[in-house]
Amino acid sequence: MSAKILTEQYPWPIVGEFATTRCALLSIDFQVDYCAPDGYFADLGLDTSHMRSVLEPVAQVLEIARNKGIQIVHTREGFRPDLSDCPDTKILRAIERGHPMGRDGRYGRLLIQGEAGWDIVEDVYPHSDDWVVDKPGQGAFYATDLDLRLRSRGIDLLVVMGITAGCCVSSTIREANDRGYDCLVLTDCVADVFEELTEATNQSFKINPLGATAESFEFIQILS
Repeated sequence: MSAKILTEQYPWPIVGEFATTRCALLSIDFQVDYCAPDGYFADLGLDTSHMRSVLEPVAQVLEIARNKGIQIVHTREGFRPDLSDCPDTKILRAIERGHPMGRDGRYGRLLIQGEAGWDIVEDVYPHSDDWVVDKPGQGAFYATDLDLRLRSRGIDLLVVMGITAGCCVSSTIREANDRGYDCLVLTDCVADVFEELTEATNQSFKINPLGATAESFEFIQILS
């Protein structure tokens, strides 16, 4: 299978042609504490319904890509129980907002590895052959072995979905760009807590030279 997607930015991929063996599909931070209507973000007074609205197209893309043999990569942001891998600045900002990192929440300690709230929501839960990358930062490459694992498989194309668009998704794309990966953002499969922020971030992805953008149906077409 080989082809290109004619995106607004350039025919993707920019080097060579698309092949499933070159590609990984990233599903970023669809965690209970972020997505659930009564999770960590909801405790902060945020409406998480907009982020949940992309779960259906994300699940569809995951299923189709998985059936085509594309490597699926899920990420989870979280910290060790003693917060030794969480910078003081993050800890202090959370305290200032009245929701200290690691405090008890509805789904266990907030953003702590191993807690129910830190895990991925059932709608897009990893399969046994998927990779799960646990990260202590916003970007998927920071303090993880993701780059090593991708390169060991000869993967240089990343198709990106996830939340939050303006933070973890954007950080990951910038990290990937600096490492030479050719990214394709599926704009209907990324979201932030505010719809306006999602739209602004997608517009930024379209304008800045960090990769290419498309809708999920265009990626599904190339797989078909």
